[in-house]
Amino acid sequence: MSNILQALQQRILVLDGAMGTMLQQYKFSEADFRGQRFKDYPTPLQGNNDLLSITQPHAIKAIHAKYFEAGADIVETNTFSGTTIAMADYQMEDLVYELNYESAKIAREVADDFTTKEPNKPRFVAGSIGPTNKTASMSPDVNDPGYRAVTFDDLRIAYKQQAEALIDGGVDILLVETVFDTLNAKAALFAIEEVKEERNLNIPVMLSGTITDASGRTLSGQTAEAFLISVSHIPLLSVGFNCALGAHLMQPHLEAIANKTDFAISAHPNAGLPNAFGEYDESPEEMGAQIEEYLKKDLINIIGGCCGTSPDHIRVIAEIAAKYKPRKILQAVI
Repeated sequence: MSNILQALQQRILVLDGAMGTMLQQYKFSEADFRGQRFKDYPTPLQGNNDLLSITQPHAIKAIHAKYFEAGADIVETNTFSGTTIAMADYQMEDLVYELNYESAKIAREVADDFTTKEPNKPRFVAGSIGPTNKTASMSPDVNDPGYRAVTFDDLRIAYKQQAEALIDGGVDILLVETVFDTLNAKAALFAIEEVKEERNLNIPVMLSGTITDASGRTLSGQTAEAFLISVSHIPLLSVGFNCALGAHLMQPHLEAIANKTDFAISAHPNAGLPNAFGEYDESPEEMGAQIEEYLKKDLINIIGGCCGTSPDHIRVIAEIAAKYKPRKILQAVI
């Protein structure tokens, strides 16, 4: 933990870009997702990107390396859907520990290789913990508003299993990201605190919400400031936002929290908004110019990219970030 705190005091840290965007370039088929081990698996597996850490580990390793080469300080593990709740779609709940462990191990190996080559720029691994595909705050059934598809305890148990596997695989940080329902996030944070206590471990935790539309609220109805207040009782390394919006549209929400917390602030926006085909058109230079506005206003400590971003985006962002000093944070509160 002291290493990342030291790095945060010295410079703006750069997070990687999109894993999914990079994996799409491989055009993996159903057979590629299955590999030999799962060739007779009873359910379709194409689209289960987390599984590629087992069936196509060379691709995951290459993507991490490309982001580090582009200037990233932190890469995220390929575990966005790595809970029993999300893996139920593929009937792969029993593989959750292995998926997270192997993903963390791959990222750890690449990070260590780069740190060995450049000891003055240590590289870090963030264990990616996604929001799951269920929400604890709202009913999925319009005819039964009191119904919940998942309970707090279901989420806590699933997140705890994921966090333990990521830690065993060697991550430096746990990143609870793309939070659309703060109750889900609280289950994840509660589970992480349980693991920290049981293992007598002080692993840093990043938390990143997502503002879903122009209303400036999360899906479960919170403004940026309300989101911050509702999670500030947890000792966090950073709080911030990712996904849903491009860099320009995300700025007001970062401004809303930057002066109200002593935590580090993170942002990894999309490369603009998707076009009619669901693709992201914003160039690295366009995105970089918008992110530079964050830096001029002293809003952030950690910056990266989400949907539609590539190593080219991260390279430009890293070059811009290197010109600015990090936003001041109080080391004592972390």
